[in-house]
Amino acid sequence: METYNKLNLDFDLDRNKDFLLKEIKDKNILVIGGAGSIGLSYLKKILTFKPSKITVVDINENGLTELTRDLRSSDLLDYNPEYITYPVNLLSNTFEKIFKLDSWDIIANFSAHKHVRSEKDGISVEALIKNNVFGIIKILELCEENPPKYFFSVSTDKAANPVNIMGASKSLMEKLILSKRNHFRVSTARFANVAFSNGSLLDGFNFRLNKKQPLSCPSDIKRFFVTHDQAGKICLLATFLGDTGNIFFPKLDFHSDQIYFKDIALDYLKERGFEPAYMGSEKEAKEFDLRSNSGKYPIYFFTTDTSGEKGYEEFFTKNEKIDLKKYNSIGFIAPNNIEISFKDVVKDFSKVFEDSNNSKSSAIKVLKKYVPDFSHIETGKNLDQKM
Repeated sequence: METYNKLNLDFDLDRNKDFLLKEIKDKNILVIGGAGSIGLSYLKKILTFKPSKITVVDINENGLTELTRDLRSSDLLDYNPEYITYPVNLLSNTFEKIFKLDSWDIIANFSAHKHVRSEKDGISVEALIKNNVFGIIKILELCEENPPKYFFSVSTDKAANPVNIMGASKSLMEKLILSKRNHFRVSTARFANVAFSNGSLLDGFNFRLNKKQPLSCPSDIKRFFVTHDQAGKICLLATFLGDTGNIFFPKLDFHSDQIYFKDIALDYLKERGFEPAYMGSEKEAKEFDLRSNSGKYPIYFFTTDTSGEKGYEEFFTKNEKIDLKKYNSIGFIAPNNIEISFKDVVKDFSKVFEDSNNSKSSAIKVLKKYVPDFSHIETGKNLDQKM
């Protein structure tokens, strides 16, 4: 994808290398949700500046195991920093114990429900809100007791003019973070899709091909994309550059840099030596005989009809003040003064979750209270109903 070549993140990294070295070398770092694609990429970048201690927390025990194998199989830990991982849920009392074990110079949070498909019903929405909203509240309250020098938490491009619950939860997360910008330094970043990240549609292409299953994707959806390497660099820069309360984003053009999933799917097959065999339905795609159609691969394109899907993405809204000049590869949104009661947020959502009729629509009403520009798209269908 040509988009990958447009972001010259190394220019900003090189220009700020001495500053980054001063702020990271011999420092104590806590990374939450570090076993995911972006967390791993971030760790690989920040380790090049040789912090003295790295603690990684993630609920995914297998993910942490592979993370450690990956890092130990490279030279990134050869300088022998203190390194430890904990497979722990950040909402648990055990996480509080870990947090209070030490003082942290740098805290980076990548823990999140990141899929639009998470908004199926009241239960799935409750899980999403507890992770994306209650989780950040817990971290920020712990930071109040023992503030780090730098606090960063990853957001999403879906937080700009959100149409799905995941995006709205991240928009609320941003507000909660920015409300603390005068208490300790905070920053966040609205992200493009990380190509072939864990659980992504493109990552799914690899699984489908390995299992000789058909490819399927929407024909009318386009997205911004960055590589794993670029994701780590964007988060590293966003952690340390700018002012407290900045929301960073990659400098990609709304009109020219978004790519349709269908185009990626066709390029994907071409690069692997296949000619696409266009199917008219999921049933037809699953019945396609690969053995008698050598060199062809079944692919089914559909028009999006599921809840929470916007045909395009954007990094900022018309009401946000942006700066595209200060850095070469990233822009940022200037912070607003935000006041928001953590207790009220928890109380309002908890009331919904404790109701025996806990519903998706009730959670949406609460989200709209705190995120007024949330314009939910509801179709009655979700991605779990598709291949």
